[in-house]
Amino acid sequence: MNPNRRYFLAASAGILAAGASGIARAALAGRKLVVGQIALSFHAASGSIARQLLALQGIETEVKEAPHEKMFEMLGKGEVDMLASAWLPGSHGGYLAPMVSEVEKLTVLYEPYTLWGVPDYVPAGEVSAVADLKKPEVVARMTKVIQGIGPGAGISRFSREIVKEYGLDTLGYEFRNGTQADMERAFESAVAEKRWVVVPLWQPQHLHHTYKIRELAEPKGLLRGKDQATLLIRNDARHLLPADALASLRRVTLGNAAMTELDYLINVRKLSPMAAAADWMKRNPAIVARWRA
Repeated sequence: MNPNRRYFLAASAGILAAGASGIARAALAGRKLVVGQIALSFHAASGSIARQLLALQGIETEVKEAPHEKMFEMLGKGEVDMLASAWLPGSHGGYLAPMVSEVEKLTVLYEPYTLWGVPDYVPAGEVSAVADLKKPEVVARMTKVIQGIGPGAGISRFSREIVKEYGLDTLGYEFRNGTQADMERAFESAVAEKRWVVVPLWQPQHLHHTYKIRELAEPKGLLRGKDQATLLIRNDARHLLPADALASLRRVTLGNAAMTELDYLINVRKLSPMAAAADWMKRNPAIVARWRA
């Protein structure tokens, strides 16, 4: 083939590829990609990682937050394009079921699980399992209010089941819904006073970065085991992103340790979720490079 013609074809292919990417970005320019986040700090952390990664590729986003049930309702109605993230199958599988055919599971960001825990100064010989909370000597010392978060969270639904199934309510224990801040304050104030307390928690979560929390065995399986924190995008929103941006999102993995660190930066260091994501990505360039490869 004539060298000049070969050069022309190669150049033309490059222009067409660049043009296709440009068209995709132009489509997005009509409106920002809407990222939905369940209104808890660790969901904001993973959502901000996705948003910062897209920002590196020149893609603007906006964020909407809502409690668990409302956020999945918004996803089903197309009020958000992407969700960071759904804990599947245990915690959020029921919420996703009505719309599962309408979304793509882009990637598993980390592997969360729910737990009941106690501070490590509570002797393991006396409290190592949920059933131990029924021992008379433990009942006498344990704080009876088990402070949780919102009613739609998996850990809240599971905790209500545990209280009933183990008969803890007959011994004066009470699971109480509240905010994430309510849960953290109740735990930290108990630790400050060295009171015995149960915390309905999950991994990853920033309290594990600061405190030694021992998980209680729960052999009935009411805590559902490990989930996969999955980044979702609506099928009818994929055209908003260039192919290279979608490919980058599909390569994103974080893991529980990174998520705990991000949650610590937000809640203890008081960085905004986007600033925490930017800080973490700056300190982990090799990982980000793999996502963008």
